[in-house]
Amino acid sequence: MRRLLLLLTALFLIVTGIPASAPAKTLYQSEEELKAEVRRQFEEILDLWREGNYTALYRRTTGGRESKEAFTKRLAEAPRKPACCWEKLQDAEISIVSDTMATIYGKVGLEGTGNTTHQTRSFTLIRKGDTWQISRSDILSLSGATKKKRSSGTRKSTHHH
Repeated sequence: MRRLLLLLTALFLIVTGIPASAPAKTLYQSEEELKAEVRRQFEEILDLWREGNYTALYRRTTGGRESKEAFTKRLAEAPRKPACCWEKLQDAEISIVSDTMATIYGKVGLEGTGNTTHQTRSFTLIRKGDTWQISRSDILSLSGATKKKRSSGTRKSTHHH
């Protein structure tokens, strides 16, 4: 009986003493680790945009009915893009809403029209797999991209007489 108790105690210590493997760690992050990851990926999104890598940026966005080509064209023609380095994101406050949603409230530096301006606002990011994504409308709004204006009153008649 004593031998069985020692064996069970040893087995218990072995099982509980083994640290979690790396894959298990990626399934759970502390809130601080998660906040750091959200900020890092948000900055990556801004960097992709700044570099003009619109295809990769499109994959990091969500929502909207716009095609990749239309999104790319609007951003390429937009008057603003993210500033570099320390001006890119300042005074960021990150809130973890759930495992798949976070918000960032901060000041984003934007270059264009000869000087750097800043917009302080909130952004919601959604996690899909290991990637945090931002709304396309948030990117387009920051960029100053305008929607194509529909010409009014110039529709051609399709009536055939």
